[in-house]
Amino acid sequence: QVQLVESGGGSVQPGGSLRLSCAASTSIFSRYDMGWYRQAPGKQRELVAAITSVGNTAYAESVKGRFTISRDNAEKRVYLQMNSLKPEDTAVYYCNAGSYYSGSFYLKPSGSWGQGTQVTVSS
Repeated sequence: QVQLVESGGGSVQPGGSLRLSCAASTSIFSRYDMGWYRQAPGKQRELVAAITSVGNTAYAESVKGRFTISRDNAEKRVYLQMNSLKPEDTAVYYCNAGSYYSGSFYLKPSGSWGQGTQVTVSS
């Protein structure tokens, strides 16, 4: 099972930016679709961005135009650039590897969930 380690979270003011990074422990990273999820207190974990093995991207409506997902297959990493952050973006952010279903904006995760990285947006 793919192991994932997230990093890059922190506390920022509204309007600020953060770049999250996720390292994957698999020799076949390039074959996986990848996704970033988040879970706010008292809410279910939700997919916010996905990138397929061939580089197609998709975003939740709430983050479109503000977040950008990218991947580096040589480094076996996936990134999430978050700009114009809002208080409602506050959550623990996780990444996972799996299969993306474009018609449903759904990524079926196949890796182990990591510890996540906390993002707090507050003035």
